[in-house]
Amino acid sequence: MQILLVERDNIMKTHLKTCFGLLFTILLLGSCAKKDDDVVSNLSGLSIVNASPSFDLLDVYVDQTKVTNDFSDFTFGSKIDYLSVYSGTRFMTLTKKGSREPLSQQSFILAPQYGYTLFVIDKPQNIQLMMLPDNLTKPEKGMASVRFANLSPDSEPLTLSVAGGLDYLITNIAYKQYSNPMMVHANDPLEFQIRSHQTGGLVLSMAGIKLEEGKIYTIYVKGLMEASNETKISSAIYTHK
Repeated sequence: MQILLVERDNIMKTHLKTCFGLLFTILLLGSCAKKDDDVVSNLSGLSIVNASPSFDLLDVYVDQTKVTNDFSDFTFGSKIDYLSVYSGTRFMTLTKKGSREPLSQQSFILAPQYGYTLFVIDKPQNIQLMMLPDNLTKPEKGMASVRFANLSPDSEPLTLSVAGGLDYLITNIAYKQYSNPMMVHANDPLEFQIRSHQTGGLVLSMAGIKLEEGKIYTIYVKGLMEASNETKISSAIYTHK
């Protein structure tokens, strides 16, 4: 079965009420004959983030369908919000923009009605794909959910804390590792601090971050400690929309 791709704001919080008959018709392969609930139950959410410290412009394919936009560049730090894709085994391919020559290829199993983030990671000569399952459980009242991932290829293990807090929020996250979601009080502006797990030295800070109640966030570190240009180490935060 080929893949169905339809952009959605939040696959986990919306019900697909139509059969997508007007979108990507050539990929639908007659599934409009199914009930809407059958279509929904066979979909997963997939977002894609480019965390590879490179100036290359990239394309991403899911099975044979290109999901990057011809009119905007998928560059270092870019993010594609959730797409709806068929569940099951999906084959992901990464290429330079406009090419079909694979830089990296890998298959992943996507569970129905679950969300995932596909990260493009590592230096250009070792570029690869990393899939993370997204916990989209809505936080309790007054709280927001924060996950931390270390995607800096030459970094040491890192910790995440809130300035003024007594304890580290998340500790000892090495390259290509990520934390479970942590609950943080929402609405008050926070300064997140990213430190060396070994020495406690400050590596990065993110000031004035206001988390919204009920929202789910990922903070990730990207780039290179050794770089002094646009690929130098930095952090980013995004909402799972």
